[in-house]
Amino acid sequence: MRRPIKKKLRIAKDNRYGSRRLEKFINSVMLDGKKETARKIIYDALDEIKEQVKDKEPLEVFEEAIRNVGPSVEVRSRRVGGANYQVPREVRPERRQALAMRWIIAAARAKSGGPASKFYAEELIAAANNEGVAIKKKEDTHKMAEANRAFAHFAW
Repeated sequence: MRRPIKKKLRIAKDNRYGSRRLEKFINSVMLDGKKETARKIIYDALDEIKEQVKDKEPLEVFEEAIRNVGPSVEVRSRRVGGANYQVPREVRPERRQALAMRWIIAAARAKSGGPASKFYAEELIAAANNEGVAIKKKEDTHKMAEANRAFAHFAW
């Protein structure tokens, strides 16, 4: 018998912009339960985006960055007849958003030698402009899926 579907936790809207997606991003940035620190870093990054990008609101830049980084296909490992195949699969919207956030955060954390808010701002602006480390990760994922398109018939 299959287990019941787990109820999803409703995330509250963030204080400044009223966005659930931004609150989810703050939660992902948070380390060791230090939410106020994560919130300060992200709000400072959004303030920096406001200074650097004059023609758009910081939340628009953030939303566009998440949209641009989210992959549409990925490869999943599938064992068929003693061999493992990398089978390309379409990515669910929730996972697409989670991967986009994870990649942006990883790209920002990889940088060093300055305030974290500056790195998050740079990565979000770069992602909104379809460039940067997170976009490269998305392109690599798409290339891998394209290379393994021959195994698409193993999709389950």
